[in-house]
Amino acid sequence: GDCTRAGKFSKHYNRDYQMKRVFVLLLLTLTMSAGNSLLAESIKGRITAGGKPVAGVVVTDGENFAVSGANGKYLLESEDDAKFIYISSPAGYNSPLEAGVVKFYQPKQKEKKSYDFALEKKASDDKKHGFVVIADPQIYAAKEFPLLSEAAADIRETVDKYDMPFHGIACGDLISHDHNLYPEYVNVMSKTGIPFFNTMGNHDMVVYGPSNETTRGRYEDIFGPSYYSFNAGDIHYVVLNDNFYIGRDYFYIGYLDGQQLEWLKKDLSYVKEGTTVVVALHIPTTEGEQDRKQFSYARAGNSVSNHKALYNILKPYNAHIISGHTHTMANHIIAPNLYEHNIAALSGAWWQGELCTDGTPRGYAIFTAEGGKLNWKYKATGKDESHQMRLYTGEDDKSFGENIVANIWNSDSNWRVELWEDGKLTSKMERFDAYDPAARELYSNKDKLEHKWIYPSVASHFYRAKPISANSDIEVIAYDSFGRKYAQKLRSRSHYDVVIIGGGA
Repeated sequence: GDCTRAGKFSKHYNRDYQMKRVFVLLLLTLTMSAGNSLLAESIKGRITAGGKPVAGVVVTDGENFAVSGANGKYLLESEDDAKFIYISSPAGYNSPLEAGVVKFYQPKQKEKKSYDFALEKKASDDKKHGFVVIADPQIYAAKEFPLLSEAAADIRETVDKYDMPFHGIACGDLISHDHNLYPEYVNVMSKTGIPFFNTMGNHDMVVYGPSNETTRGRYEDIFGPSYYSFNAGDIHYVVLNDNFYIGRDYFYIGYLDGQQLEWLKKDLSYVKEGTTVVVALHIPTTEGEQDRKQFSYARAGNSVSNHKALYNILKPYNAHIISGHTHTMANHIIAPNLYEHNIAALSGAWWQGELCTDGTPRGYAIFTAEGGKLNWKYKATGKDESHQMRLYTGEDDKSFGENIVANIWNSDSNWRVELWEDGKLTSKMERFDAYDPAARELYSNKDKLEHKWIYPSVASHFYRAKPISANSDIEVIAYDSFGRKYAQKLRSRSHYDVVIIGGGA
C-alpha cells in the first residue's frame, strides 16, 4: 500500500515538476527574445532604378536578411553592432561607382534608420557576360604603380575585344603593407574601364593588434564589407574573407569564421539549387589532394583549414572558387560540382620579374558566362592570348633527361597534351611536378632582386615525353577543357621570359 501511495505521489510530483520546468523554459525563452530585440533595430529602405522600384533584391547587415517587395521597399531587423547595410546587387543592374569603388553598401549610422539604394540598369542583357580575375597586385611602393598601369591598360584592351558586359574581381593583397596606397590603387584600376569587386587579403589586414576583429578597419574604410554577394546573368557571386589573424605579430591562418559561414548559408537560401555560384576569396581552400586529406600546422596560412564546411554549403550548387595568395597557378577539380582556380599573381613575383615563382607569366584570368556555363583562360600581361606554355629540354634542367617538358600553367588534369615530331603525333605527354628552369634562373641571383626572400616554387602543371628522334622538329599541342588548341614549337633558349622588372642592383 505504501508503495502505491509513493507511486501516486511520484507521478503527481513528476507532473508538477514537468509543468514548472516547461513554464520556466517558456519564461526564459520570452526573456531571451526580449533581450535580443533590444539588440536589434528595424531598418527600412527602398531599392530603385531610374526612380522605379526593384523587387526581389536581397538586403543584409552581414547577419540578418530581408528582401525588397513589389514597391521596392524592405524592412530589416539589424543587429545593433552591424557596420554596414548592403545589398546583393541583382542581375541586370549595376550598383553605382563612386571614386572607382562599387557602392553596394552604406556604413551604418547610429541615428539613421532608413537606407535607400539606387541601382543603374545595365545597357544590355547580362545573361552573357564576362569577368576578369586578378590576384595579388600587392603594391609595395608608389614606384610600382606604372607597372600596375600597364596591366590595367592590358586588361582594358582585352575586355574591349568582347561584346558583352564585364566586371572584375580582385582576389586580395591589393597592396603590400602601406594602406595609404589604396586610393592610388583604386585610381589605377579604374583605368580598366570595368567595375572591380575587391576581396580582402592577408596584406590588407591591420596586424599587430589584439585579435582578428581589429584587422578589417582600413580595408572597410575604402571598400566596405569584407564579405558580400552580387549577381550577373544566371551567376551568383560571393566574396568571402578567409584571412584569420591570430593576434601574434603578423601571423594568420586560412580560416572562415562561423559568422561568415552562417551568413553564406542564409545568402544561398535565396539562390536556386543547381545555380552556378562563383566564390572569391584570397587564401586558396586547397593546395591539392594531399592537403585536403591531412592538415599541416606548418602550412596553416597556405590554405583554408575548415574548407570542408565551405564545400558542404556549396554542395547543392555548381561552384567555382577563385583564389590568389600563392603567386603561382593551380587548378583543382575538387568534386564534380566544385572547381578551384588558384590564379597567378598580377604582380608576378612581387613586381621583381615577368614570371611568377612557378614560371607562370604575370597576368590575369578571363572568364565568360553564357547562362550558367563558365568558360575560362589565362592571359599573360603584354602577350597574346595564345601564349599558354613554355618548352624545355634536358639542357635547361638536367633532371628532365631526354624528355621534352612543357610548362602549361593554366592546365588541369583534363587537358590533353601531345608531343609531335616532324608533323606527326608520337606520344601523349605525362603530367608531373617540377620547377620551372626560367623562374629558377630568374630568381636565383638575389643581388638583382629587391626582395631577397623570393625563391622558385614547384608546380603540378608540367608535362613530359621522350621524343623518338633527337633530331626531329618538336611541337607540343595542348587541348583545354573547351577544345581550344594551343601549339608551341621548340626553339632555342631565347624563348626564356627572363626579364628583371623591378628593384635590384
